[in-house]
Amino acid sequence: MAPTKDKEKVLDEVLDDARIEYFLHIMPPEGVNADYHCLERAYRGMIARDFEVFLKLFDKAGRDINARNPQGQTFLQVISTHKSSDDYIALLNKHGAE
Repeated sequence: MAPTKDKEKVLDEVLDDARIEYFLHIMPPEGVNADYHCLERAYRGMIARDFEVFLKLFDKAGRDINARNPQGQTFLQVISTHKSSDDYIALLNKHGAE
């Protein structure tokens, strides 16, 4: 008998504001900047429309859009090498990412 999946993958799920705000409270692993980690998790878990809402909340909370990972790169620098990141890059730029 083939294994069954417990949960079906959801694509293009629109998140409500409370779920988007949750990403601001995700704790990073030791040695990783909390602001960088929040940006990375939101990017991986959100469609661009929700990521834009997240960035507004991120800004309002006084978080650092130019936080760096342990290798010294900003989040914008990291995702600029990703194939389908143009919408996210534009949003980051709009919010002052360098």
